[in-house]
Amino acid sequence: MVIRGARQVGKSTLVRQFAGEKNLTLHEINLERHPKLTDVFASHDTDRILKELEYICRKGPIKKQGSLLFLDEIQSVPIAIQTLRYFYEDCPELPVIAAGSLLEFALSKHSYSMPVGRIEYLFLGTVTFKETLSALGEKDLLDLMTGYCLPDIFPLAAHERLLEILRIYFLTGGMPEAVQVYIDTKDIDKVFDVHASIIETYRDDFAKYAAHADLLRLHRVFDYIPASAGNRIKYANIDPGEQARELRRALDLLEKAQIIMKAYHTDASGIPVLASADQHKFKTFFMDCGLMNSMCGIRWISPDDLKTKDFINKGRIAEQFIAQHIAFSGKSNKRPSLAYWLREGRSSNAEIDFVLQMGQSVVGVEVKAGKSGSLKSLLQFAYQKQIPVAIRFDMNTPGFQNVRHSVRQATDTVKVSFGLLSLPLYMVEEAERIFDGY
Repeated sequence: MVIRGARQVGKSTLVRQFAGEKNLTLHEINLERHPKLTDVFASHDTDRILKELEYICRKGPIKKQGSLLFLDEIQSVPIAIQTLRYFYEDCPELPVIAAGSLLEFALSKHSYSMPVGRIEYLFLGTVTFKETLSALGEKDLLDLMTGYCLPDIFPLAAHERLLEILRIYFLTGGMPEAVQVYIDTKDIDKVFDVHASIIETYRDDFAKYAAHADLLRLHRVFDYIPASAGNRIKYANIDPGEQARELRRALDLLEKAQIIMKAYHTDASGIPVLASADQHKFKTFFMDCGLMNSMCGIRWISPDDLKTKDFINKGRIAEQFIAQHIAFSGKSNKRPSLAYWLREGRSSNAEIDFVLQMGQSVVGVEVKAGKSGSLKSLLQFAYQKQIPVAIRFDMNTPGFQNVRHSVRQATDTVKVSFGLLSLPLYMVEEAERIFDGY
């Protein structure tokens, strides 16, 4: 198994916790600390490799029953990626997990390929809102959310408390260290220190795998995305002096490393929704709303300000929050993905923030940062795609309504009707379960 995810999302910790819970002897080797193992792995001799690793780990025979071999930071010794197929073939009884950050950066410099058919993937994102609630000890709120069904009344006191925690999550984000620091200290300023450290770690990582010109380009793209989350990419806005081809390559690398996410425009005429995706039209999101806010310049905010002041970029934060949750809402062995819908007209455009597949249904999703907002784009989408139900995330308590309205189509006015499932932003992880009832 190869765990893929951005640096510091908790890949190594997850493996250690798993080994502990299953009472496995963990043989962990951080290949970043042992670059000289390149020649050993290049031999593709699994017996020789295991003997070398046993000497480093000093925990006895690795092939012994009840063992787990963990090759961390595997991108530091890229040839080890190829060797995974030989472990699969020569040592089928030995479970092997590999993890690495910026795997694609390393592979782009080498001719090594992933051993297709010999490994499985696990894509790991940031800590979710529900996981944060659990870590904060908010069991009652968590139970309320996971057990809620319409048309039950949602307690207003619980709703206000969840909105308060949501605003905290907007700032802390889901990087495990940032969440833990907030739990331990309740000090947002200390959380921002963690963010600053993580951001500089990413910058340092780029320097390991990119030449000077490529490095400058990566930094420009890395700095641009947080302030423009949810916007359609126009290369000239990133750097008018750079060729679009080079900027696209930098975007592709950052996407594959799961530092940024792309939402591709889809025609949304059927499932799977990305079957009709236009690879040249996409919006971008950052990996985490907390890191995004830190990179946009938020440095300190008091607990009282959390309750009384709005974020200037609250619309983008809300969309970023939804994006990072729905991107990883599928199976963990599936690469995270996002889609949206866009209709470009001569006099007006219509855009749906996200398009999801829920069961056999295509579902349009609108995100609102407040308690109200226009449904113009959703009305156009519902009419053109004839969807029976759409979802809106906002700051209201859960609800469902039947929408009937008139929309303009060319020279005609037509009627459109659909069901609108309204959910508070913090219930994004419960959306599919609740949607199944409609």
